[in-house]
Amino acid sequence: QVQLVESGGGLVQAGGSLRLSCAASGRTFSASVMGWFRQAPGKEREFVAAIKWSDRNVYYGYYADSVKGRFTISVNNAKNTLYLQMNSLKPEDTAVYYCATRASNVLATTPGEYDYWGQGTQVTVSS
Repeated sequence: QVQLVESGGGLVQAGGSLRLSCAASGRTFSASVMGWFRQAPGKEREFVAAIKWSDRNVYYGYYADSVKGRFTISVNNAKNTLYLQMNSLKPEDTAVYYCATRASNVLATTPGEYDYWGQGTQVTVSS
């Protein structure tokens, strides 16, 4: 079993920054793909960013168009922690943010392709 715990959410003004963290524990030794998703009230959960890494420490990040150039996904394997650095935040970024991982080592962008989820952390951007 894999446990994921997000932190770092909060209230920030438009143009500000936040860094989300996701601490992984349990059976994470085989994980090589992790992602961030978000869900705003009344909307479906949507892809934000994902990262894949190899045994040779080669990392590949992929982003939704809506956050490209503003958000950066990264991972610290020694700490089993996933991060999402969010800059130039906009009110439309307001949502509950979830981290997720999957057993497969293929990068994916849809929620249904991920096997394990955290409980989410609220991000609110005021105008």
